[in-house]
Amino acid sequence: MRVGELSRRSGVSVASIKYYLREGLLPAGERTGPNQADYGDAHLRRLRMIRALLDVGHLSVVATRDVLAAVDDPEVPLFEALGRASGTTTATPEPADGPDEAWTAAERTLAEHVDAHGWQVSDQNPAWDTAVGVLATYARLGDDDLAGQLDLYMRVMEEVAESEVAAVVDRGDRARTVEGVVVGTVLGDTLLAAVRRLAQQHQSLKLLGETPTHPRG
Repeated sequence: MRVGELSRRSGVSVASIKYYLREGLLPAGERTGPNQADYGDAHLRRLRMIRALLDVGHLSVVATRDVLAAVDDPEVPLFEALGRASGTTTATPEPADGPDEAWTAAERTLAEHVDAHGWQVSDQNPAWDTAVGVLATYARLGDDDLAGQLDLYMRVMEEVAESEVAAVVDRGDRARTVEGVVVGTVLGDTLLAAVRRLAQQHQSLKLLGETPTHPRG
């Protein structure tokens, strides 16, 4: 298909498609003339993935390029592809002046919980510092009741992660498996946060005996 049809079928403007080509997010089409190229279903699928990462996952163009590189590289193991996806979306909030007492205590707490659950994780994973940073912030604010949810979070997330990883591994095809891991990580973060907020609203109204101002439906 020509670029015009690719635009029509994907819902992405021709200008955006040309931008993605220049930025290396979208592979070049097969040349059919000096200023013409032919595109296939693989380009259509890639465009949908690009827009999902940019629009739903809120990744930058640079981060999107890195995630897609993991999808394209046949030498990248699944766990490394997952690490790249996590690294592009996970902040590392270590204090600029170095770890303080709260940070050190939080890191010890996280390590104890990880060991208790028998998890095999790396402290080089950006998510490690993110979790430690949140726990340290809780401590500085005196919000021990919120920090006390860590064990619950870990039990729930282990079940979620087990189901997620099994689902993409069952795809069989290596390329589609890697794609599922990285895209699922980015978009799954957004979905989990949204569902959590819906659940919080439900529980808040339930505990307070209130009804929503604008009930669904």
